[in-house]
Amino acid sequence: MKHLLAVLLIAFSLNGFAQQKELVWHTDVNKAINLSVESEKPLFMFFTGSDWCGWCKRLVKEVFVKPEFATWATKNVILVELDFPRRTKLPEATQKQNRELGQMFGVRGYPSIWFVTPEVTAGKVNFNKLGSQGYVAGGPKAWIAGANKILKTK
Repeated sequence: MKHLLAVLLIAFSLNGFAQQKELVWHTDVNKAINLSVESEKPLFMFFTGSDWCGWCKRLVKEVFVKPEFATWATKNVILVELDFPRRTKLPEATQKQNRELGQMFGVRGYPSIWFVTPEVTAGKVNFNKLGSQGYVAGGPKAWIAGANKILKTK
């Protein structure tokens, strides 16, 4: 009986993990802007050096892959990854887009996260900067608390 209960608990746990929706990180900012406008959620612009930045890797490992973050992000933001890898070749259009946005937001170090709301007027996009945040020690709970202060959510 104990073994059957253990097997059932494991099966239900695995089923719960399998059903958890995988986060979508957009790399096309125009598509993300449209989603942001439609959903009225701000953009979460993650400037990263995915294959070389130690602090970026640490932030992903300690926060972005955790279920608490996935739940929070799905409810509150549209995720955008703006990558500046050294060993991985990105398409030229993506490199150009990421470079221009990095300059626009004055990114000087990685990881940098900007929370912005896009405003589209006469075909032009303006970004209303809500605030920025980088690595925060303390796991998803501490990181989300800082993000909520920027977004002024609970």
